[in-house]
Amino acid sequence: MPGSVNSSAFIPADNFFEPCYETGKPVRWRIERADGMPAAIAGIWEFRPQDLLLSFSMLTINADGPPLMQRFHKPDDEKRMVMMLDPDQYHGWLDGSLVTEEDLFQQYPAERLVAVADPLPPRVKK
Repeated sequence: MPGSVNSSAFIPADNFFEPCYETGKPVRWRIERADGMPAAIAGIWEFRPQDLLLSFSMLTINADGPPLMQRFHKPDDEKRMVMMLDPDQYHGWLDGSLVTEEDLFQQYPAERLVAVADPLPPRVKK
């Protein structure tokens, strides 16, 4: 779009949440790096000065395969996960040199993640 600025980004996050349907109802689960370090989620952003609009999106990739990620989303829905970057990938992601499928579309190793049920408290009716 003319007049807009956009680029790659990474979003630091202590954790992210996914719904688990093993009980038949969605239960929020918290997923984080096993080493306790913040995750770096690959993203894209755009700024449209004419609209004073800044937006960003976290990228997701297919997550078929790892048993950990098979627990999340509705049973018949596509399994997906956020695209997480390791520190040695930050520069390449930001400058655009990290472009091959082998570099980009890799599932973050399940053994380097921890997932725990973290349900929201029940809603209180007013």
